[in-house]
Amino acid sequence: MKKGSGLGGCIISNNILENKGSIKWCFREEPVNELDNGWRFLSDVDTDEFLSDSRNLSICDYQKVIDLEPAVFAIYELPIGTDLTIIKEGGNTFFVTETGELILPVN
Repeated sequence: MKKGSGLGGCIISNNILENKGSIKWCFREEPVNELDNGWRFLSDVDTDEFLSDSRNLSICDYQKVIDLEPAVFAIYELPIGTDLTIIKEGGNTFFVTETGELILPVN
């Protein structure tokens, strides 16, 4: 897979797109159509109230998400049902599962 090669659309918090927050949660659901790759991205500042209003979420090309956070390129092919938290510590970026398992460390 190459960057920018038809990676499909995803749903992303407007807080990420508007630089109000950073990507914190990444999960993959069943796609809703042939253009949707199923990935969903929420920010570290999103609240339940914010997310309950669908106007606070946007459809975005996956390449745009990679441009915002290059580490997500590494998780693109993970299966539907994947649920990750992105963590940045000491200059390193990595993902952990709900159970705390380390997934795909990215430098």
